Amino acid sequence: MGIFDWKHWIVILVVVVLVFGTKKLKNLGTDVGESIKGFRKAMNDDEKPADPAANPTSPAQPVHPQAPQPISERRTFDVQAEKVQEPTRKDS
Repeated sequence: MGIFDWKHWIVILVVVVLVFGTKKLKNLGTDVGESIKGFRKAMNDDEKPADPAANPTSPAQPVHPQAPQPISERRTFDVQAEKVQEPTRKDS
């Protein structure tokens, strides 16, 4: 009998379900699953060599500024942070 016996895990599980509710736990599980899938896909894409013949590009479609299109997928931006230098004070 260790410090965390199976009975302890049952009590912890019941407390977590009571605190968060099943709907939030289901959404959390779905989000974690999608994150893992996205991570695996990104890792597999990095390992594949870039072959332009394998990915034919379609011609660019004109963008209409009057009719914005809804965003159907999440997008991320790959940027690098730079440290901002503090301005020096003249009264020092």
